[in-house]
Amino acid sequence: MNIQRKKRHYWLRGLGLSLLLIGSLQLWCAWQVYRFSQPKNDLPQADAAVVLGAAAWGNRPSPVFRERINHALTLYQTGYVRKLIFTGGTPKSGYETEAEVARNFALKQGIPEQDILIEMRSKDTYQNLVNTRFLMQKHHLHDIVIISDPLHIARAMAIAEDLDIKANYSPTPTSRYHNASWQTQAAFFIQESYALFIYHLLHFGRSISKMII
Repeated sequence: MNIQRKKRHYWLRGLGLSLLLIGSLQLWCAWQVYRFSQPKNDLPQADAAVVLGAAAWGNRPSPVFRERINHALTLYQTGYVRKLIFTGGTPKSGYETEAEVARNFALKQGIPEQDILIEMRSKDTYQNLVNTRFLMQKHHLHDIVIISDPLHIARAMAIAEDLDIKANYSPTPTSRYHNASWQTQAAFFIQESYALFIYHLLHFGRSISKMII
């Protein structure tokens, strides 16, 4: 009987500790999403600005995507970056990829074609940055500034760090989410906090697997 009680005691203690660790990680992820979403007073300098993909409506960027692109154009036109990298694939049949839509938008704003790089195969943030790293190596770019909506920045920066990409960030100051309802903003915050939490869990699992192997 005593043995059974001890086993139950250790099991409950282990469960409690696990729940505490999971809860702590969730709170930390929420704090990171909030912290990285805050406006930056200074604009970062880098070899290139990387615009993370977002929806394209036909052959034009969605309002969310357009504001990301516009922010990158501002950094380029004011001399903070010398190259623009547009990311995103997932085209609808018969339409351009997100990266192509962004490139064409930038070209219409007078950006020289030789200063624009694109990757058209990614389907998510992780692939955006994996393919960005390849472009950086190919074109001898040493550092980047990541452009995205404020609540998306924390996850993008975590991925960049894990990929050994030298990155800074600049949240889109005119993000369409700023004018969204509090319900929409809260839903996006919860979504990104959860996505960052899952990313860290998966990354931790991969790290443990490598250590065992």
